[in-house]
Amino acid sequence: MTDNKIKLFVDAHSFDKEFQGTQTFIRELYTQLMSDHPELDIYFGASNTANIQKIFPELPSANILPYKNRKISLLRFVYDIPEYIEKYQFNFAHFQYIIPKKKAGCRYIVTLHDVLFNDYKNDFSLIYRLTRSVLFGRSIRRADIKTTVSDYSKGRICQHYNLSAKQVHVIRNGVNDSLMHFQDSRHEAVSLVRQKFGVENFILYTSRFEPRKNQLLLLKKYLKLDLYKKGIALVFIGSESVKIPALTKLINELTQEQRKYFFWFKQVQQADLAAFYRACRLFVYPSKAEGFGIPPLEAAVCQAPVLCSSATAMKDFIFFEPYRFDPSDERDFEQKLLMMLSLPPDKTFISRVATRIQQQYHWKKSSEKFYDLLQDHTNKQTVYETEDSDFRYTRNT
Repeated sequence: MTDNKIKLFVDAHSFDKEFQGTQTFIRELYTQLMSDHPELDIYFGASNTANIQKIFPELPSANILPYKNRKISLLRFVYDIPEYIEKYQFNFAHFQYIIPKKKAGCRYIVTLHDVLFNDYKNDFSLIYRLTRSVLFGRSIRRADIKTTVSDYSKGRICQHYNLSAKQVHVIRNGVNDSLMHFQDSRHEAVSLVRQKFGVENFILYTSRFEPRKNQLLLLKKYLKLDLYKKGIALVFIGSESVKIPALTKLINELTQEQRKYFFWFKQVQQADLAAFYRACRLFVYPSKAEGFGIPPLEAAVCQAPVLCSSATAMKDFIFFEPYRFDPSDERDFEQKLLMMLSLPPDKTFISRVATRIQQQYHWKKSSEKFYDLLQDHTNKQTVYETEDSDFRYTRNT
């Protein structure tokens, strides 16, 4: 590598689908990298190129590489990506979860966000677990740079795939405080949510819907405690990734009175999400298993009082104490929910939590660690090529 400019390809296929945490990771990590390191030559691959241009408006259109629209999205690994790597001679290629067959001269980076399907088997289908176990295991072992988003995920990855701790690097998710810039005050946010969505005095949950996310527990307790009779609404925001029959049944059985206070929005704009965070009476995150867990941190940064699960990666969120609970203990959750509704944390506590999160989970820190990994592997390759050149010269002499 005689050219100091690093050419990096990013598989941004996740932006072609419903919202998920990998989108936040890619968007925020590379927004920060492009801001701090304009010397990086970064390209993105996706089917929806217009969406990539919208997310990264400063990116030259030539740096957005289109995938052919195929019914089987994994075919991008067989055709599109190998062709682009060969054509553009990328130094690195960054993938989420799965990498394709290696191409000579390009170092592969994989970010494996979690392996929850190995530990929470009842929440995933057999075919899902088998295919992911094979593909994820193969990818993390073969990747030149192995990364994940939390210490919890790192520990589980190392155990399941027999890797040493030194082999896996933690590039933490951060929290973008730009959510705070959409409204000037909580009063303004309350007014926006009431006028645009017809909701006020509400408990909020945001994230996609899967059994492990545990939305069922929240709805069950909301109904059991008759919170709707007290004029408290419940708002879910997120698309349904996996069918949850028990949750669907419970929603279908809601009475007419209960339906007046239950709202489910599959997706909202970023400005509206910020308003929901700031306007809610309480944000609740009952998830049983997370590789990281961004939503409760976003809510807290937006000054919402947060009641958060203490399971898996969320065990690191000690700043929420005493407003955390064991999601396997329904009585614990019920008591904490009632406590926060009757005696919510004061503004000083909420502000202190927000400050702690902003200091601890910052995209600038994560992007610098990622950049250092690129530099380290670039330097190693340069040394290797220099030594190899010296060897050939000596041998030919």
